[in-house]
Amino acid sequence: MGFGFRVGVPGLSVRVSTRGVRASVGPRIARVHMGSGRTSVSSGLGPFFASTSLGGGGRGTTRRRSSGPSAAQLERARRAAERAQQEAERDALIAQLKELRRQTTSVHLQDFPPARLPIVSRPPALDQDWALSAASAFHLRGLGVFARADRAAARRRARQEAPAYLASERARLAQKHQQLAASADQWWQALTMNDEETVCEAVNAAFADNPAAGCAVGVRDGVLSVLMRQQDLDTLPDRMPALTPGGRTTLKKLTKRDRLLWWLTIMGSNVIATLKEAFASAPGITAIDLAVLTRMSETQRLGVVAYGQWTRRAIETTPWREPRDALHFLDLGRDVSCSVTVTASGNLSTVVKPLDIERLPSLRELLETALDEGEQSLDDFGDVLEPASPLINPYETVPFAQWRQSAAPSPLPPSPVHLAPGQHLPLPEATVRDLTAAFGSLDPDADLVLLLTGADGRVGGDEDFVFYNQPIAAQGAVRLLGKSSEETYSVQRAALDLAALPPHLHRVILAIGMGRPAEGAGLQLHSIAGCWVLPVPPDPAARAVVIAELYRSADGGSAWHLRSVGQGWPGGLADLARAHGVVIT
Repeated sequence: MGFGFRVGVPGLSVRVSTRGVRASVGPRIARVHMGSGRTSVSSGLGPFFASTSLGGGGRGTTRRRSSGPSAAQLERARRAAERAQQEAERDALIAQLKELRRQTTSVHLQDFPPARLPIVSRPPALDQDWALSAASAFHLRGLGVFARADRAAARRRARQEAPAYLASERARLAQKHQQLAASADQWWQALTMNDEETVCEAVNAAFADNPAAGCAVGVRDGVLSVLMRQQDLDTLPDRMPALTPGGRTTLKKLTKRDRLLWWLTIMGSNVIATLKEAFASAPGITAIDLAVLTRMSETQRLGVVAYGQWTRRAIETTPWREPRDALHFLDLGRDVSCSVTVTASGNLSTVVKPLDIERLPSLRELLETALDEGEQSLDDFGDVLEPASPLINPYETVPFAQWRQSAAPSPLPPSPVHLAPGQHLPLPEATVRDLTAAFGSLDPDADLVLLLTGADGRVGGDEDFVFYNQPIAAQGAVRLLGKSSEETYSVQRAALDLAALPPHLHRVILAIGMGRPAEGAGLQLHSIAGCWVLPVPPDPAARAVVIAELYRSADGGSAWHLRSVGQGWPGGLADLARAHGVVIT
């Protein structure tokens, strides 16, 4: 039995005992031991320790000792890590597939805010301090701090010019607000009266962020035509989460019918959402003809797989509470055709084939309209979305320098030309693209109307009769701009682009309908090239008056003429319209 003591300093350890002296040099991770008849090297890291003899032992032998993990232990640890990684990846995939199924079959559960008359914000309130600051910055630019006399003179000029700048900007922004408000009213009237271009633009703007691409292609008699691009069946996953007999979550391969049912539910969810959003965006639409297109697995070409008509009442009165409600789209529509059918045994068919377009004339007409309007093949449908236009501030103020440069006196506008009934004159060429009619009357119930006729003085159809319930005609070439109150007058305006009228329209008749004699009434036509004033004859018996007409040159050229008419109609607006071919029941 021996005894001894040990002396240690960082990096060096010395032990003295009855068995001799041992020294160890170096850190624990790699240390050299000397003494007791042998020399060895040891290493230690974490829980493991290993030591190797370098020789010099009492018996001339080399001994090795190791306490690290064995190869079998390392292999078991590797396999355990792989299993854990696989389980984590499987759990993540299961969560993704569950969320995918929830999202794709729940689109119809969201609600869409109905369209409203746009609220036009008022322009910013500009004050004297704002105008003086802008004027001072302009006049003081480039003047040194010590140029006191020049700076004083600059401030005087700024104080003199600031009021005019402020008044000019206030008037310009007020006019801009009136224009925006009139445009908003005009847009709302066009939308509620189902103007085709306005409705399609509004609906397509709403469709821009939909998971299933939709496109409104036409409006007729309150019915909107829509194409919808359905996700291809081949793009769906072929596995879905399921439970093992032991209750563990696993992935199961979908049968053809289960996969097809999922795809059909996705279709129904997107159809219902598309219908709901279109009805919300176009308040005047009463029904929607909708065709669903998808790419066929066999041909890789687009084909129609569902078609029908759905009314606003059917969609808005049906409760939508859960994903399986999406399949009701097959029951709620009129004349619904779907390529996914139910067999005699009650199962879904497993083959998706396109509908026979020739057997559905209304569907063929819808697709022909879509191709004519879109100028693209069905194979390209839904592949491209145009980027949104950047927002523009309508009330951006004009910089002082720009205002000052344009504030020089401008030539006076041409004096108004007064025309007596029967008088006519040619219109300057500069007026035909930008002509405005303004009718003012003390009677707030008086209405401005326009009739677009052929050379025989008769309309080609009721769509050529422009009045408060139909404010737009000829693809927007003639538009009513609504009423406004100006002092004691009720003023109605209309915008005309005569150069954009179709060739078969030869005349634009401007008339008024009223409930009492046209006291204090008159019509002005004006543009950048001239202004013409046309009177309304004081006829107590008249309840409608043709004030003027614009007509093409007899040679069929691009020139237009203006004639003051002044013809009264005791039978009112209805008789006047019938006399020009409008059907009134």
